Amino acid sequence: MAFIDLANPTRFLAWSARILPWLAGAAVAVLALGLGLAFSAPADYQQGETVRIMYIHVPFAWLSMFGYSMMAASALGILVWRHPLADVAHKAAAPIGATFTFLCLVTGALWGRPMWGTYWVWDARLTSVLVLLLLYLGLMALRAAVDDPSRAGRAAAVLTLVGAINLPIVKFSVDWWNTLHQPASVFRMDGPTIDPSMLWPLLLCAGGFMLLFLALHMFAMRTEILRRRVEALEARAAAEALA
Repeated sequence: MAFIDLANPTRFLAWSARILPWLAGAAVAVLALGLGLAFSAPADYQQGETVRIMYIHVPFAWLSMFGYSMMAASALGILVWRHPLADVAHKAAAPIGATFTFLCLVTGALWGRPMWGTYWVWDARLTSVLVLLLLYLGLMALRAAVDDPSRAGRAAAVLTLVGAINLPIVKFSVDWWNTLHQPASVFRMDGPTIDPSMLWPLLLCAGGFMLLFLALHMFAMRTEILRRRVEALEARAAAEALA
């Protein structure tokens, strides 16, 4: 099956029905391995056992930006290419991305309390991630506020692309401003600064959460397609009843 064939909702449903169980199973397996290694990894010489929050906080942070990037790509599909599944993918990604962003802020606060002595500071990185969460919530609220699904999708797509300017701010805020938040220690031009005994569990946890994100997104897309089909059938039945 060519990738373009998945633009057809019926073909996407058939393909995703075969892929989804494997994707969910892989997510569980990789997460179990990653978290198991995270608990057996050495404690940090400064942070002690508190460093174990890193193994879930960092993947949440990465996926909060990944989810919004996925929505920005879907927004282009809505506005430029009018891809049949772009609006479905955009709508399905918003609550998942918002959840991961919220978990990123919560775990960051729990990590920050013993490290910084406070749960929250108006640090550039923390503030820009909070803005990201508000963008997710705003997009969901916008869709709920507009009755016409087509108009709601286009409006949400425009707002998504405008809000995408926040992504480089989140990523590079620790480099552009003097912040409490530590700079990047994995994706660096000169290579990771984390010891391999901590790096590999972190990457496995990130891979597991990525697979979980994709599985949840695929499931949400399937649910949205089926919901729209039910609504279309109900509208047709109502129209025939009035005829």
